[in-house]
Amino acid sequence: MAPPILSYEDLGLVQGEGWLFRHLDIHVGPRDRLALIGRNGAGKTTLLKCIAGVIDTDEGKRSIVPGSRVVLLEQDPVMTAHATLGEWVLAGADAPEPHEAAAIADQIGIDLDRPTVTASGGERRRAAIVRALAVDPDVLLLDEPTNHLDLAAIDWLEQWLGRFKGAFIVISHDRTFLTRLTKSCLWLDRGTMRRAEIGFGGFDAWTDAVYAEEERAADKLDAKLKLELHWLERGVTGRRRRNQGRLAKLNEMRASRAAMLGPPGTAGLALARDDVKTKSVIEADKVIKSFGERTIIKDFSLRIQRGDRIGLVGSNGVGKTTLLRLLTGELKPDSGTIRQAKTLSGIVIDQQRKLMEPQRRVRDVLAEGGDWIEVRGVKKHVRGYLKEFLFAPELIDAPIGSLSGGERSRLLLAREFARESNLLVLDEPTNDLDLETLDLLQEVIGDYDGTVLIVSHDRDFLDRTVTVTLGLDGSGKVDIVAGGYEDWMRQRAAASAPKAAPKATAAPARTAAAPARKLSYKDQRDLDRLPGEIDSIEADIARAEEALADPTLYARDHKRFDELTRLIDVRREAKEAAELRWLEVAEMAEALPG
Repeated sequence: MAPPILSYEDLGLVQGEGWLFRHLDIHVGPRDRLALIGRNGAGKTTLLKCIAGVIDTDEGKRSIVPGSRVVLLEQDPVMTAHATLGEWVLAGADAPEPHEAAAIADQIGIDLDRPTVTASGGERRRAAIVRALAVDPDVLLLDEPTNHLDLAAIDWLEQWLGRFKGAFIVISHDRTFLTRLTKSCLWLDRGTMRRAEIGFGGFDAWTDAVYAEEERAADKLDAKLKLELHWLERGVTGRRRRNQGRLAKLNEMRASRAAMLGPPGTAGLALARDDVKTKSVIEADKVIKSFGERTIIKDFSLRIQRGDRIGLVGSNGVGKTTLLRLLTGELKPDSGTIRQAKTLSGIVIDQQRKLMEPQRRVRDVLAEGGDWIEVRGVKKHVRGYLKEFLFAPELIDAPIGSLSGGERSRLLLAREFARESNLLVLDEPTNDLDLETLDLLQEVIGDYDGTVLIVSHDRDFLDRTVTVTLGLDGSGKVDIVAGGYEDWMRQRAAASAPKAAPKATAAPARTAAAPARKLSYKDQRDLDRLPGEIDSIEADIARAEEALADPTLYARDHKRFDELTRLIDVRREAKEAAELRWLEVAEMAEALPG
């Protein structure tokens, strides 16, 4: 193994009256791809700043290979002292060369002449990425890099990091992003650090094993820790198991919705059954909306029923917010009609969350300073309700200013979900949330009795929650797909796949051969066998990742560790090839006459 390019030994930091974390050992190799994972408030962002050298620690020794460049991408860098985004990017002694910054800006799609005071969250995030990547770093420290980015920018960043020859540590709530890029996990948990040489795909299995081992040892601990572990196990692994059941129910709802939607890409929802019509909460018919000469929404028709979970996806600027405002009645169409049920009562949780006053207490936000809160008609004690949203009950009197950004977002969710409603509108709800809170949010949405509209760039979250996806590409057309983000991408790929050109006939007088009426033996065989083969490959990968989750494996059997790592890479490539081949023959089968 190559020696680390950066390390921090016995790192410790005091926060308030106690240690935020202590005795942490962190080693970053030249090509490490590390996911830094932990609850909101665990100190992930603070730890990243310690590693960057921005914060002086109370204990520990930081070592770095001379000449190495460590770059921190912060969540919300202060830019207001500079007139334009470009001025901020090029400011300071550690700024990138102008031509390097311009090249990255062109690729990620950001106008650096944009004034900082009018720049959106997505534009500021792109500018921060330009500055971080353009300086040719050896180690990148990325704090929620996908926040405020659209799908195209996230895809570009994934490809760039995939080619990156240095090392990176990333904090992210985006499961898809972490699964695709990371090879190792750093788990910051209750002030201690664990490391596993597995990608994020194996993180859940690893943490379940750790919790199970702690539970077995709980009889050796004091009663307070037993209670903590019980809550932790119920709140994490228990929630994860329940959400697996919700995914099965979600797939059933998607199948039912697919039958109503008809063939892919159509929006013919003229449902005649009265019992179905009475469930409709929003009906859009031939809606058109333009701004100036640009048509944002064109010929859009959809009937949204009670209980639907609708996801809106697409790049920034294609019209997602416009469509959301049309559906909720905030905006009127140029032509066509949109009708909302008279009984519709909605709450909106948007991405421009107002910062709660830092001097107010948690109980002030939830219960106007009292001890009880009305949760959708049921009276609950604030301490008990806090536990439902993964807060320690002791935080009831904590000032808002002492909470992390993610904890504030979680508190806002707790307050809003307590209100009576039958329509929930979520605009980028996953920003600033940790992975466990995302599991909680998935659970709350799954149990919600009303209708949900979600605008999000979090692909995994959409796949876990929505029954129908509305995909926008900027042309005005809205794809209506039963399922989540991956279902929409598959439909787009199938629609854009080039059709096989007919072979030229040898002589003009001959009649062209009739189209094939069945698959060849090989194609039919692949169509039948590949789903089972893909399942088998996934099982191989899961078994290997489970074996790698053993934190002692590397020390006990380095050779076995290397074998499993190579096996996972090989099987992932095999899975991708099998999926591409199956998609090819499946499209051939769909194209057959009759």
